[in-house]
Amino acid sequence: MKQAHHPELDEISLTAVMAALSDPIRVGLVLLLADGRERGWGELRAPVAKSTLSHHLRVLRDAGITRTRQEGTRCFVVLRRDDLETRFPGLLAPVLAAAECDGVGRQVELAASA
Repeated sequence: MKQAHHPELDEISLTAVMAALSDPIRVGLVLLLADGRERGWGELRAPVAKSTLSHHLRVLRDAGITRTRQEGTRCFVVLRRDDLETRFPGLLAPVLAAAECDGVGRQVELAASA
């Protein structure tokens, strides 16, 4: 399988990050990943088709917000918190706090068995 492209730290742009975080599903995914744990794509539940969830995960990866790792036929995703903090100090925490306060992304959750 083809290896996913992840932008280098200096390639991550503020506009790409903000555009990726403009969707409630993607914000919900980032909120779930904010605990720092790597999650299998199968653990993530959202009220969208699997192909749409895959699209959202790709948008986050392409913006430099997440890193995807493939192991056999399974894919895993983790938040690039340290990279985002290095590139845009102090950006992520208030965005996620505001999202939690407003309930943005609450429809995204972990599978019951996770």
